[in-house]
Amino acid sequence: MYLDRRNFLRIVGASSALQILPGFTYGKNDEIIIGHNTHKYKVKVGWGMLDAQKTPVNDCHEMVEDATGRLIMCTNETKNNILIYDKSGKLLETWGNSYPGAHGLTIFNEGEKQYLLICDNSRNQVIKTDLKGKEIFKIDYPKETGEYQYPSQFVPTETAVNPANGDIYVVDGYGKNFVIQYDSKGKYIRHWGGNGSEEGQFKCNHGVVVDTRNPSKPTLIITSRQQTCWKRFTLEGKYISTIHLPGSFICRPVLKGENLYGAVYRSTSEEYPNSGYIQILDKNDKVVSSPGASEPIYQNGLLQEQRKSDPAKVFMHPHDVCIDGDGSIYIPQWASKKTYPVKLERV
Repeated sequence: MYLDRRNFLRIVGASSALQILPGFTYGKNDEIIIGHNTHKYKVKVGWGMLDAQKTPVNDCHEMVEDATGRLIMCTNETKNNILIYDKSGKLLETWGNSYPGAHGLTIFNEGEKQYLLICDNSRNQVIKTDLKGKEIFKIDYPKETGEYQYPSQFVPTETAVNPANGDIYVVDGYGKNFVIQYDSKGKYIRHWGGNGSEEGQFKCNHGVVVDTRNPSKPTLIITSRQQTCWKRFTLEGKYISTIHLPGSFICRPVLKGENLYGAVYRSTSEEYPNSGYIQILDKNDKVVSSPGASEPIYQNGLLQEQRKSDPAKVFMHPHDVCIDGDGSIYIPQWASKKTYPVKLERV
């Protein structure tokens, strides 16, 4: 459970707390404040908690915000694969019971409507649906590439959609680590990458986003989680550069305004249990805040290795971040005792 001010200070001492935990403070009424520099957040304790008998979750994998401000989350609990919240944490709607491996969730615009792409690890498919759960089409294992002989080799973890032309990029993070590009109808265009340690290859390409911050030259940012980095590519798959995040097994990159956000499911310097945090990068791809972790420090232009620093036990295993229009962050978690998402409110 969360530590209150009295118990925490009794354990570490008031003077020691500020010295060893610069990214952790208490606000008014013992509010828990985490983060660094310009991006600090108040933990909204109890946000989104539901009756687990009526609306259970298993792994809460990813969350997105639709055009009306609703928060849509996927879980691999087939009693209700999709949970839709409002910003207060009230449950608005549930649907879906046929996605046993629901993992990746992407929302995108097509004309005046919005659609979802669900990556299902168990079905070995990417499924396009509307916001009510009607299936539009499915992308099966990419035999066109010549890299896959049977469906179970394809274990997609995430997608991204190019807003300019609707092209779909699928990353096979739990399979063969290829990036497969399709057109808006699901027709194969090209693929690249694969499992390996070279610049253009990946070790768990868990996530992908189309970076449109430079509208004249959009690029792809793709995770290589076991290499603790994100890698930048052209939209055609040419390697450009690497964003190193030493110490952080980072999940998918999420773009909001000028910032990149990502969930870290564990630190390289920590044991597996309860070891995640959040990373926030500025427009120059520099880490400016790490809620739940040690302060980001650069020496000679290089980010130093980070570690978990979460005495209030805010996080277990963050899997994704969703940033709403108010700047609040919502964090679904996997392998986290079937807990509901965490909300961080910007302060």
